[in-house]
Amino acid sequence: MNSYNNPFIEQRADPFITRGPDGIFYFTASYPAKDDELHGYDRIILRKSLTVKGLSEADELTVWLAHESGIMSRHIWAPELHYIGGCWYIFFAAARSENKWDIKPYVLRCKENDPYTDNWEEMGAVERTKEDELSFRCFSLDMTYFSHNGKHYLIWAQIEGYSSLFMAETYKEAPWKLKTKPILLSSPEYDWEKVVHKVNEGAAVLKTPKKVYIFFSASGTGAEYCIGRLEADTDANLMNPDSWKKLSYPVLSTEDLTGEAGPGHNSFVTDENGELLLVYHARPSSHLTESCGTFCSESLYDPCRHTRIRKVKFSEDMTPSLK
Repeated sequence: MNSYNNPFIEQRADPFITRGPDGIFYFTASYPAKDDELHGYDRIILRKSLTVKGLSEADELTVWLAHESGIMSRHIWAPELHYIGGCWYIFFAAARSENKWDIKPYVLRCKENDPYTDNWEEMGAVERTKEDELSFRCFSLDMTYFSHNGKHYLIWAQIEGYSSLFMAETYKEAPWKLKTKPILLSSPEYDWEKVVHKVNEGAAVLKTPKKVYIFFSASGTGAEYCIGRLEADTDANLMNPDSWKKLSYPVLSTEDLTGEAGPGHNSFVTDENGELLLVYHARPSSHLTESCGTFCSESLYDPCRHTRIRKVKFSEDMTPSLK
């Protein structure tokens, strides 16, 4: 039984919860826009609490505001807070005022040990290597970070004809710089990945003793949004595309839920009781009939994507289930 109220936090899409070395839980998400990009998507927010449940009522602080013009001034999307090498970083996507779809990943670094301050410095756009002509050359977003077996990785979505997932190694001491050329992890190939738009995006990593899993979101951002899964063995070369296997079906979709539509863009966190949680956003089912109260024909500008939480279940062989 789920002990967390749903919606957990209203009008917060692309939710991300992490626990710091001090035991405090931190929450961030996309700040919503209504009707168009000029009415929101303009800041990065944080909440903190000693418990996951406490985040739902915690004070929300704006730690960074979009520039008024130029780079980092439009479509501030999908921030993620990561503690890497003794420093806090926020990865996020942003566009420039001259072209609201020229979206790239950017990084902030906290100057202090407490990320719940406004003392953040802009490290700029994520940098590719000199030999790399592919990374971030066009629409790129939804960057996430993870480490495994002493190596450090960044995953992001990038449009090369359609939105696909790419991964490269990065530096622990400078995670805004790529260390290698990227590999292609996944492109839309199944029907459920191609509804309204051909999309793979919003990667989230979950590690078990035997597997490294990448959960990702597919299709458009309305009720068709759903979650797919990639997996690799823990001792595999993660930079070898052949190490990864993709399931041919979604692992969480509207059909699996009651009263919700379009689950996606998730993260994972273990709460203070040791329970592994799926943190995701979904719309109310009323969005399907345009009666959610905020309906916009362009779903990106309908703020009814709410943060929700479900407990992750495991089979006997430790395979995770989101349903």
